[in-house]
Amino acid sequence: MGSLVRTMLSALFGVVVGAGLVLFYMQFQPPVRTVAVPSPPTSPVEVRNVDKPAEKPAEQPPPPVGQPAVLDDQVVAAVYERVSPGVVGITTTGTRPSDDSPERGSGSGFIIDTDGHVLTNYHVVEGAQRLQVSLADGTRWRGEVLGRDPASDLAVVRIDAPKDKLKPVPLGDSDAVKVGQLAIAIGNPFGFDRTVTVGIVSSVGRSLRGRSGRSLTNLIQTDAAINPGNSGGPLLNARGEVVGVNTAIENPTGNRVFVGIGLAVPVNSGKRFLPDMLAGKKVNHAWLGIAGMEITPDLAEEQKLPAKEGVIVNETTKDGPASKAGLKGSGTDAGTGDIITAIDGKRVTKVEDIISYLDAKKSPGDTVKLSILREGKEQTVDVQLGEFPEQQPAPRRTR
Repeated sequence: MGSLVRTMLSALFGVVVGAGLVLFYMQFQPPVRTVAVPSPPTSPVEVRNVDKPAEKPAEQPPPPVGQPAVLDDQVVAAVYERVSPGVVGITTTGTRPSDDSPERGSGSGFIIDTDGHVLTNYHVVEGAQRLQVSLADGTRWRGEVLGRDPASDLAVVRIDAPKDKLKPVPLGDSDAVKVGQLAIAIGNPFGFDRTVTVGIVSSVGRSLRGRSGRSLTNLIQTDAAINPGNSGGPLLNARGEVVGVNTAIENPTGNRVFVGIGLAVPVNSGKRFLPDMLAGKKVNHAWLGIAGMEITPDLAEEQKLPAKEGVIVNETTKDGPASKAGLKGSGTDAGTGDIITAIDGKRVTKVEDIISYLDAKKSPGDTVKLSILREGKEQTVDVQLGEFPEQQPAPRRTR
């Protein structure tokens, strides 16, 4: 009898200990991070109408969009292996305007076709007297700026390299980017070539004052580390498609070191104007010719404005499109200017809404219909758009 009791107690002890170990393991097992990984494209996005046979489907494709997959190093490694051969380093030599001394710069870019075209930031090649492009195989090629779009901070560089050395990177759809998606940046920060950093899309639709004096709109914000030298490199999705061109670091300290906010020009901005840049032309953007201010609830209440949202026209550029159409800015006596509430029937809440619409839909010479409030009364004004000037003339106040 005593032997039987001891046997039963031993068995019970084993069950309790075993359950405790399982509970301990489950409690302290690290969580598995998941991310939606879209399936790879059946063929790369081409920037020219060139017939190309479809690629063979992967033997083990990742899950379709919307289905979670465990995020491990294989996802990023696969994208890096596929894309990094198409990422290039760009070294520039120029002259410092202040004293004519030599000035060197560096950045990144990526190959977009087998004709030797490289997409990068305009500020990477601005003022360069000599360009050198380094490929993944270590070879270096002299480059020339073929087309430029200062207002979007984009440029196309051409190199005369053999086609078998050129590995184009597929272009994706930046309009499909969603907050929280995987973001992969490849570039040459501080001269460390083809460095990969990983994060997520932190936000979309950001704006930043560009070097041209015009706002860069619809920027993609990411926490993937972007540092000096990354400019012009690709921001990629989980398919390995370019969704943005890394362009800036938001840093209030001014020391040009990554602090968690990187910004990229959406690739769709480049797609619309690529034909002009590939043809060796400067891109011309449509221009309204105003300086405006977003109406906030506090501003509307403080100024007793007739609208709770829209853009107040503070100033119009002398002889610019808006001025010629009769738009009125705020007077020197702090009177309220015209309030733009819509453009071609599309709601306007901030200046960037106007710029984004013009970039996506309009060209210099086109006409837009502005819905405005003037002294509390609704009106419509037709404005023939001009061409955005590289050196923008100063706006003026009108009554």
